Amino acid sequence: MKKKYFTREVKVGIMTVTAIFVLYFGLNYLKGIDVFSPVSYYYGRYENIGGLAQSSPVYIKGLKVGQVEQIKYDFSKKESFVIKISISKDIKLPEDAKIVLYDEGIMGGKAIQLVFATENFSKSMHQPGDTIGTKTATGLMAQISGDLVPKIESISTQADSLIRSVRLLVENKSLNRSMASIEHTTSDLAVSSAQLKKLMHNDVPHILNNVNGITTDFKQISGNLKKIDYQSTFASIDHTIANLNLISEKMNSSEGTIGMLLNNKDLYINLSNSASSADKLLIDLQKNPKRYVHFSLFGSKSK
Repeated sequence: MKKKYFTREVKVGIMTVTAIFVLYFGLNYLKGIDVFSPVSYYYGRYENIGGLAQSSPVYIKGLKVGQVEQIKYDFSKKESFVIKISISKDIKLPEDAKIVLYDEGIMGGKAIQLVFATENFSKSMHQPGDTIGTKTATGLMAQISGDLVPKIESISTQADSLIRSVRLLVENKSLNRSMASIEHTTSDLAVSSAQLKKLMHNDVPHILNNVNGITTDFKQISGNLKKIDYQSTFASIDHTIANLNLISEKMNSSEGTIGMLLNNKDLYINLSNSASSADKLLIDLQKNPKRYVHFSLFGSKSK
């Protein structure tokens, strides 16, 4: 009788081991753990881990290089927590390296950051299994609160002062008077606007028509002025002025009748004497008309 090596029990056992193997590697793969890559382990002590959990990521300058493998605690000690981190074996840590616990996001997740100075790589290095110095960074929310709370308090104080000022302004009686004055001014502006609108619709077009008429008249006058022969006109004026100058010269000289009348003194005296004699003759004629006129129907006797 041939013996069977792959019995039902053996098959179930192989399937179970395979399932466990797949489950283990699958879970580690989902956690971001490369079980086939060699790692180095380091330790750090904390008084408070602030919610740090196993499998939390470990970063160096933003690059994930490992994770938190284990968290142990002993509350009888001040530094109650000992964390075990794993990082890639090819990464060396200088002696000044620090394990920094910080907030990974706004939701409060924790992560580990390895911080060290790059110029210290020439010095001695930590060996796998060493305990590294630790540090807790200020949380993101705490930092935001620290920055915003003083500003919020200052804004609150200013807002309270502003509210009091507004309240005093609203309760002030002069505000009501000012509002009434503004309302009255607005009403006046409305009336002025209506009058201006009426002026623009009625009077302004008429004024513009008059202006257009005046402009047209000026254009006609300008055209007529352009037609005038200014050269002939000025020549005629010059000739007239020359004649007037000639007449004036003759009047000032003793030649001619007008010049003699104006410049001969004896003639003036004779004319004056003649006028005086004629005046005396007229006076005597008025007083003694019979001396000069004889009139009778029957004749008269001669004296």
